[in-house]
Amino acid sequence: MQMLTPRLTLDALRPDDAEALFAYRGDPAVARYQGWRPTNVDEATAFIARQTAVDFGSADSWCQLAIRLRDDGQLIGDLGVHFPATADEAVEFGISLLPALQGNGYAREAVGAVLDELFGRMDYRRVTASIDPRNRASIALVESLGFRREAHHVESLLIHGEWVDDLVFALLKREWIDRAAG
Repeated sequence: MQMLTPRLTLDALRPDDAEALFAYRGDPAVARYQGWRPTNVDEATAFIARQTAVDFGSADSWCQLAIRLRDDGQLIGDLGVHFPATADEAVEFGISLLPALQGNGYAREAVGAVLDELFGRMDYRRVTASIDPRNRASIALVESLGFRREAHHVESLLIHGEWVDDLVFALLKREWIDRAAG
């Protein structure tokens, strides 16, 4: 699976991405809101190896896409997509981006491309995102894409030894299409 945007390529993580993946995913500022944080390059390598067995769209699986700058192929982040067991359920996504490149619209561009694929060719009806309420940048991202806040679960997730709240945002296919048309 490969998706191209004006500035990005989204494709599979490769073994030679392990050091870059560890560099940003291991950064406490990035890992703060993520459930998975590699403790060394070997863990990042093993994660990438496991991902090679996962096809984009496989039922009941998380598929992690690399986010690369289109001009030089540099890995700048990753976007995880959880495909449900059945096509009638919601798809969920999460995104991580190199801190030095945040605030440049790359996350919005990457998520927009994935939404086009999910709602277009793959014909899913609903996509959700689960976000720690302290993660203001991710909240702004999903709201800018038209997601609406549907739930606030109090101390519902244990992440890195801390009970945290969880905001659930959702977007329907018809809303995405209407937004693109308008």
